[in-house]
Amino acid sequence: MKTKTMHIHEEAVRCLLCVDAPCSRVCKNGDPARAIRAIRFRNENLAGRWVAECSDEDLSRAEAACIHYDLPVRIKEMLAPLRNQANAAAEKSLAIEFCGIPCENPFFLASSAVCTNYEMVARAFDAGWAGVFYKTICMQEIREVSPRFDAVKNGTTFEGFRNMEQLSENPVDVDFDILRRLKQNYPTKVGVASIMGQSEEDWVELAKMAEQAGCDAVELNFSCPQMRLTGMGSDVGQDPELVTFFTAYVKRNVKIPVIPKMTPNIAHISQPAMGAYFAGADAISAINTIKSVTLGEGSEVNGQQTGSGYSGRAVKPIALRHILAMFKNPMMKNIQYSGIGGIETWRDALEFIQLGCRNVQVCTAVMQYGYRIIDDLVLGLKNYMQERNVDKLEDLVGELLPKFVLPSDLDRETVVFPKIDREKCIGCGRCYTSCMDGGHQAIDFDLETRQPRIVGSKCVGCHLCRLVCPTGAIGLSKRISKKN
Repeated sequence: MKTKTMHIHEEAVRCLLCVDAPCSRVCKNGDPARAIRAIRFRNENLAGRWVAECSDEDLSRAEAACIHYDLPVRIKEMLAPLRNQANAAAEKSLAIEFCGIPCENPFFLASSAVCTNYEMVARAFDAGWAGVFYKTICMQEIREVSPRFDAVKNGTTFEGFRNMEQLSENPVDVDFDILRRLKQNYPTKVGVASIMGQSEEDWVELAKMAEQAGCDAVELNFSCPQMRLTGMGSDVGQDPELVTFFTAYVKRNVKIPVIPKMTPNIAHISQPAMGAYFAGADAISAINTIKSVTLGEGSEVNGQQTGSGYSGRAVKPIALRHILAMFKNPMMKNIQYSGIGGIETWRDALEFIQLGCRNVQVCTAVMQYGYRIIDDLVLGLKNYMQERNVDKLEDLVGELLPKFVLPSDLDRETVVFPKIDREKCIGCGRCYTSCMDGGHQAIDFDLETRQPRIVGSKCVGCHLCRLVCPTGAIGLSKRISKKN
């Protein structure tokens, strides 16, 4: 099953996720494009429902209509086996409270280019997003560069995304009017105003305007890495004293929840986070983008370069590390978290929730795939809860935290050796090459039979071989004592 799942996911990644997809337009009895999108966003076990009634002829027509840049997506081969796996829709509720605010699900738009005007946010709410951290509002005039985006790509997908955009270019009164209208027209959705000041007067005035506009909470952006003005963005977030001062100043002047947003561009995120905590912050958002340099085509601005923020799938492990550091800080108790960084699928979101976050914010994935990904975020998380028989999303919050210990506390007396599944092994030799040149020379490879063999006397259980295997043919054996 692992081999087939891996194959269909790789094929689904080739799909361009077309608007008004031609493959579905020519299919009389199903929606192949929706099924492929489900696979792409890690709902492969649910994809069959959209092609359950499709005939072989339907899928052949869909494949013939595929828009592609090299070869058509193998729609028939990918989807035909799934037609008998049309699982029922999960009915679990994703409702959860954040800072005392009821949320229909944990999925929010992150303060960024994905939420800069009324029409955008309204479409996102209509699609099913629970709330928005609206693009950061400030008093200063914002002038942007062109081009402002760049990406590290794998085929047509972003591994990482560079963003030189700063804050909202709208006048302050326009943005708060937008937030006011959104709350009036979507009263059950959650509207959070992200703000950034350059002085204590700026911070307080913007926070009060957010409260007067009916916002549910205010996020303090202490973390934007590419501000052209000093004393703003990550300049503040790297200074615990300023974080403490501005957070306390805002808390004294508004009644709505106050949520400082932390920068990852610091060695110990807990230091400014503790400043926010002791100043009375209701929650913490983390992380903002990571300072970076990309040198791709189109990355220059009129012949010049600069460092700027990096986001996307590549930063998720770094974001999780910072979330964990704050949760494991014994001085910070009973504060809530909003997780950000590399969230593209429901499984990504689940990892943040299992480390303690009560909601997650999504930006780069929306920029790449659109608001429609909310369908698979919601569907996948509901289905996961149903499979585990979990009734409340609350029950998943922080459940993995007890597993995390210091490196010094890890078990170093046992070993788990890799185990080769001969039926899945195709004899490529990737495991042999990696073990020889990057591991412990613990795999022999017979060139005649093209079969690898693990040498137990040399193997240390590092599992590099398992990670490089393209077919999932290398798994885990039982954990045993190193003394055996």
